[in-house]
Amino acid sequence: MAAGVLYPTMTMSEPDGASQPVMQPVGMFIGTPEIYFAKRIDNSRVLRVVDPKRRRELASFAVMMAVLLTFAMVYVWQHFSAIEYGYKIEQLKTERDAIMESNRALKLEESSLRDLSRIDTLARQLGMRPPSVGQVEVMETGANDSGTPVLAKAGSIMVVSAVQ
Repeated sequence: MAAGVLYPTMTMSEPDGASQPVMQPVGMFIGTPEIYFAKRIDNSRVLRVVDPKRRRELASFAVMMAVLLTFAMVYVWQHFSAIEYGYKIEQLKTERDAIMESNRALKLEESSLRDLSRIDTLARQLGMRPPSVGQVEVMETGANDSGTPVLAKAGSIMVVSAVQ
């Protein structure tokens, strides 16, 4: 075992404004001594004894902590999924509202383009004339008596679809 003692001492010091260094005694004691002990410890022959009861307790604790962590992770996952679905729902509602507004604008534009007076004015600008008497034949819109769908009808000739 080795021991050592260190004594803090003051040696030569030089003040700021002095041209000659001031000598202090070398062995003058300042403060408390610091003592160091060196001890060599050999633990190579020490064996660790395994306690089966303690090992079982630690294993059951680890399993319980794993189950608790699993439940916590499932809860957090569900929570964040619910938040994410809420954001998606709001985004889809916004998109639905934009599509409904666009649909309303398109229906308004369609109705303005289908205006008969507008179409008549454009047709007259292109040099078209209204139909003369006998040029227009109104078709019947009534249901067929036989119950089968009719594709076309011209006078006494009737075309019936073959698909049943």
